[in-house]
Amino acid sequence: MKHLKHLFGAASMLIVAALCGPLAAQEIVLKAADTHADGYPTVEAVEHAGKLLSDWTNGRIQVKMFAGRQLGEEKDTIEQTIAGAIELNRVNLAPLNGIIPETAIPALPYIFRSIEHMHKVMDGEIGAEILASMEKHGLVGLAFYDSGARSFYNSKRPINSPADMKGMKIRVQNSDLFVATMEALGANATPMEFGQVYEALKTGVIDGAENNWPSYESTRHFEVANHYTLDQHSLSPEVLVMSKIAWDKLSATDQQLVRKAAALSVPVMRELWNARVKSSKAKVIANGNMVIDSVDKQPFIDAMKPVYERFAGTDALQALVTRIQDVE
Repeated sequence: MKHLKHLFGAASMLIVAALCGPLAAQEIVLKAADTHADGYPTVEAVEHAGKLLSDWTNGRIQVKMFAGRQLGEEKDTIEQTIAGAIELNRVNLAPLNGIIPETAIPALPYIFRSIEHMHKVMDGEIGAEILASMEKHGLVGLAFYDSGARSFYNSKRPINSPADMKGMKIRVQNSDLFVATMEALGANATPMEFGQVYEALKTGVIDGAENNWPSYESTRHFEVANHYTLDQHSLSPEVLVMSKIAWDKLSATDQQLVRKAAALSVPVMRELWNARVKSSKAKVIANGNMVIDSVDKQPFIDAMKPVYERFAGTDALQALVTRIQDVE
């Protein structure tokens, strides 16, 4: 893990010191929510940002993490964040799609060609514009975190083509976009909270779900759904947001510190994420699961035309799709 000084240099450290100014009397405690458990890369990244803020302000600004759905599922925590009851929140883009249209575009299936392509887009001008679009909806976008490559897993049979998904009950997030994606592939989309998926797979309420390597492994879904097809339909990132109500209570100086801490948490998250993917993949393969890693993606991509027409239905959103696809 690179030291802050290595990342930003001694000159930047002087700027941080200047930004902090005289120690304010009032302590600021920022509650942070994450549906993932303690130790998960996104949780660790937010805690890292909190440590930086505490160090920079001699403990005046603290981040108190509530991991493992302690404050509710993502839909609930988003509502609480907009209302100002939660200050910081790490969420997937999917539950934001119905609130902030721009967030649906990075979540479109197969829009990113690779993880490297996604990083280049979301770390650049396009990502900054999407973060800025959140403010008028009561949220301040701070940083994008990796959510890995989401792929299909199920308990019934290998998935090599959309035809193999016909009639399958596939759990999706509570997102119209994800529902439409499953329907375009011939599956029966079943919106369900993340914490209910294991039991639903075990009892046959659903046939499958879709997620990345660490989530597939850490939730033990791999124990009850042993066919994993690496179609990588979604490389949509996750996002760290702050309540606009809480943001407006901060001084301009503290706002700059929060943005800097969030930015510095991104490489930490990615380093932890890459290590987690490697260990999760090894555990799943050791369990003997069938992993289909040579699937032909083109039939899946071809089936997405109605999804793009629906969720990128305005000139502005279509232009955003084109800009993302044009990034080399």
